[in-house]
Amino acid sequence: MSRRRRRDYTTFSGKLPVALAMMGIIPCLLIVYFFLHEKISLTQGMLLFVPLALFSMLAGFFLVRRSANQLYYLSKETGRLQSGKRDDPITISSDRELNEIAEHFNSLYSRLEEMNRKNQEQATQLMVYARDLSLSYQRSKQEEELRNRLSRYVGNNLVEKLINLKDGVFLETERRNVTVLFADIRSFTTIAERMDAEDVVKLLNEYFSVMVEIIFDKGGLLDKFVGDQLIAVFGLVETGINASENAVQSAIEMQAAAAEMMEKRRQAGLEYFEVGIGINTGNAIIGNIGSANRMDYTVIGDCVNVAARLEEMAKGGEIIIGEQTYLETTGAFEFECRGEVFVKNKLEPVVCYTVLSS
Repeated sequence: MSRRRRRDYTTFSGKLPVALAMMGIIPCLLIVYFFLHEKISLTQGMLLFVPLALFSMLAGFFLVRRSANQLYYLSKETGRLQSGKRDDPITISSDRELNEIAEHFNSLYSRLEEMNRKNQEQATQLMVYARDLSLSYQRSKQEEELRNRLSRYVGNNLVEKLINLKDGVFLETERRNVTVLFADIRSFTTIAERMDAEDVVKLLNEYFSVMVEIIFDKGGLLDKFVGDQLIAVFGLVETGINASENAVQSAIEMQAAAAEMMEKRRQAGLEYFEVGIGINTGNAIIGNIGSANRMDYTVIGDCVNVAARLEEMAKGGEIIIGEQTYLETTGAFEFECRGEVFVKNKLEPVVCYTVLSS
């Protein structure tokens, strides 16, 4: 048999039976004792009973009320913690159960505070991760947009090089040595007048697709299309081969590809044409030029103007290059010197050469 637990009168459960006894049981016992045994008269009994009964009831009520006040205080203090009006532990001197409740509540509150602190740290970390992820997404989106824009001007094999150029050198305005290539279809206006508009556009798209692919393959950058004319720049991106060689080799392959394409059209009874190409090497200004609404990354300068004039001189199937391009490609190709020629807007004659073969 288990030992019976000893009653602890410092607890609320221990005080409650005492209070109830003092408020009800003891007065009743006094009545029974006084009147059943008739040891004293009624008047004497009343004089003794009433004060004792009142004292017993008041003492019992005080015990219950004190415990009730302590419960109210504990409830009020826990409410202040819950509303955030206090953040220090609850201190109470009361019945043992209430003291234990306060201790347990303080312990739980401390653990909740610790969990809340950890949650805030995790939330802050998540916000940092979210910010970094957002920035990473924005950079990825910007790089993708840049790749899409660059792919219209350079080959896919050079896009990564351009994106990874330090300090944005590729997009800065600068003066540097480049080789410029102009390619133009001979008598295209006359040919286009004999064709339907849809066929003209289809022919140009097919022709430019082949030409641009060759330019990109040799490390060139597409400057622009001007009608049936194509302008490309070599030397803006390092490829391991000097820009002049890349430009001349591109021109040779472009003429070969154009001739093959036109031969197929001739055999099919369709309109066909020839291409003249001019190439020049020299100093030029590279940068974003235009208005606030429309900007082009392009090259300007005397070097560009001379390349355009050489292209105008070239007959269908010809490639004419300037003297500096010739000097930088001697030994790599066969040339025929055309001597000094005067070109538009130049006071001094220009020495030029016709490319014979690779």
